[in-house]
Amino acid sequence: MTEDEARERILTAAEQLYYRKGYAAVGMDELRQVAGVSLRRLYSLFPAKTDIVAAVLARKHAQWESGLAEAVTEAGGDPRARLLAVYGYLENWFCADDFRGCAFINAFGELGGTNPEVAEIVRAHKASFQRYMADLVAETGAPAALAAQLSILAEGAQSTAAISADPAVAVQARGAAEVLIDAAFARS
Repeated sequence: MTEDEARERILTAAEQLYYRKGYAAVGMDELRQVAGVSLRRLYSLFPAKTDIVAAVLARKHAQWESGLAEAVTEAGGDPRARLLAVYGYLENWFCADDFRGCAFINAFGELGGTNPEVAEIVRAHKASFQRYMADLVAETGAPAALAAQLSILAEGAQSTAAISADPAVAVQARGAAEVLIDAAFARS
């Protein structure tokens, strides 16, 4: 097995285990077993658990950004539809059988208070989403404050859907987003 193959197996196993069981609950030995690599190989590629967590979160960030951008692009050129596509993306995600909430919120809740590196990764991911929403709002000509409102609404929907196990939260968030968007357009 090449170094790249071993790295991929470790990250795939870590992503699945961390998302299903939690970051703190998964030890290096369990990760090694599920990935099918030796402990020596695991530590040679990732000297510390934080290195694995950081790599997993980098993958999750890339998946989030590409999935969200695809959903917004598929909405076409209508600015209102593009903003609302964010909530359609959330609804699809919340309906997934393995939905367990936002991996970043989960990581922050478990590790953010004791691991500054993980806390910074999570903050950077959330800031990136806020910038993305700000760019979408700027394209519409609506007031900039709308971006923060829509971002907070999406973040709240992620937490609520994870806790309630109810994907309908995305539909409710979309309804609230429609009210905010319509009010912003009426003012601009």
